[in-house]
Amino acid sequence: MSASVDHQLIEAAARVAATRCRGDNHTMASAARAADGRIITAVNVYHFTGGPCAELVAIGTAAAQGVYELETIVAVGDRGRGVVPPCGRCRQVLLDYFPGVGVIVGAGDTLRTVPVRELLPESYVWADHQLDE
Repeated sequence: MSASVDHQLIEAAARVAATRCRGDNHTMASAARAADGRIITAVNVYHFTGGPCAELVAIGTAAAQGVYELETIVAVGDRGRGVVPPCGRCRQVLLDYFPGVGVIVGAGDTLRTVPVRELLPESYVWADHQLDE
């Protein structure tokens, strides 16, 4: 079952994508809603050696602002590409850090918020190695 879509979050990411994503180094923006209602925004950092996606930058930005609980996250592409689903690495990191986070996916009438677990079923859980026997 999908939760309602946080259109304010999509608009925040779209605004950042339209105004801050310039050239090949920054092509994606992300917005995340903190448990206290704040919106954290970020852009990806492309580099030929690999670089963090916008969702990962948002996680770091949130932590730098003292936010350790995210409720919902979305990524939006530059040049009007709209909502873009997270890559596999981001899905795994989101699951590991925020197993209850909702992720906005889809486009137009199919926009929906889904639990990150639905985007990465039967996955390895990073914290499994920390469990007591």
